[in-house]
Amino acid sequence: MATISIGKAWEEAVAFVAREATLLLPVALLFVALPGLILGEMTPPELAAWFAAPDPKVIPTMPPGIALAMLITIILIWFGSLTLFALALRPGISVGEALRLSFGRLPVLIGTALIVVAGVMAVATVAIIVMLVVSAASPVAAAGLGLMLGFLAAILVFFASVRLILLNPVVIDGTAGVVASLRQAWALTRGHFWRLLAFLIVITLLSAIVGAAAQTIFGLLGSVIGGPDAARLAGGIAGAAVSSIIQVYMLVMIARIYRQASAG
Repeated sequence: MATISIGKAWEEAVAFVAREATLLLPVALLFVALPGLILGEMTPPELAAWFAAPDPKVIPTMPPGIALAMLITIILIWFGSLTLFALALRPGISVGEALRLSFGRLPVLIGTALIVVAGVMAVATVAIIVMLVVSAASPVAAAGLGLMLGFLAAILVFFASVRLILLNPVVIDGTAGVVASLRQAWALTRGHFWRLLAFLIVITLLSAIVGAAAQTIFGLLGSVIGGPDAARLAGGIAGAAVSSIIQVYMLVMIARIYRQASAG
């Protein structure tokens, strides 16, 4: 089993981003930040609030086209992330070559996502069936069982997301198909769960704090200049820009971690 050093990955990522920022940042802004920003502008405030704090008892009406816009946004972000990984993993590759490689490997990444979603849905279906059987016998027991199953499902999804953190670099760096890519990504993270979990927690908290700070500061400036609408737009643009920069560092670090894991 290879040794993974988060500190070494960080040092290499800082040096690489400093050297290749003119290639990485435009791709991140165009394919990661911009699609999310456009989707945020399209999403009604009440729907955005529901996504932030879902309430199964009160589900807002989804405007026509929002579901399709979400799907397109997700695919564009996946495409952009694959392009960034191609730039990070293949020194000397041009942006055009990275885009073409990403386009060619995108179906594999989509296929892996479909398998993971199918697995989650299968687990959820079994849980619902168990809930229905138990609720027929005892509604009180069903409520407690529902909480326990929901908690276990959340843990399972979280565990799988950490174990598959290297899936994107596996897909873009190889020629394997859907199932083989999933197996390889899972195998590369064996024995490194807690270290990768700590890395994800730190980078997620950093992104949330810095992004929120940028959104607040530029939102206040926008409100002084143009009122509430300008504040929302300026805050959204600033938050998206800062988050995309952090995403670049995170993806390059994941690429370096992948190289360390692959070396073993």
